[in-house]
Amino acid sequence: MAADPLSRVFAALGDPTRRDMVARLTLGDATVNELAAPYDISLQAVSKHVRVLEDAGLVSRSRSAQRRPVHLEAEVFDLMTKWLERYRRAAEERYRRLDDVLAALPDDAHPEGGARP
Repeated sequence: MAADPLSRVFAALGDPTRRDMVARLTLGDATVNELAAPYDISLQAVSKHVRVLEDAGLVSRSRSAQRRPVHLEAEVFDLMTKWLERYRRAAEERYRRLDDVLAALPDDAHPEGGARP
């Protein structure tokens, strides 16, 4: 798996089962057995999915009496959000510049009889 944290997070979330597990964990901590309930896969396979999420820093596991609940590490989403926000702002700026260029064009420069949409 990739070395940088953001790549590990996106790689981990590339699997729909893991994305579904993350969505489930937004409701609260859960054991591997609880995470496995909706799936027709082995507990070993669910444990591997949890391990990938854990390696990416998306979840952690703790000991709570006899349980080992899986906990969502929500602050990792801040890393993703900051990355996405940077590119969203850049895309919006490009669209603003395109709007300015289109607005500056003379009416007869527009196709279909010069009418603007």
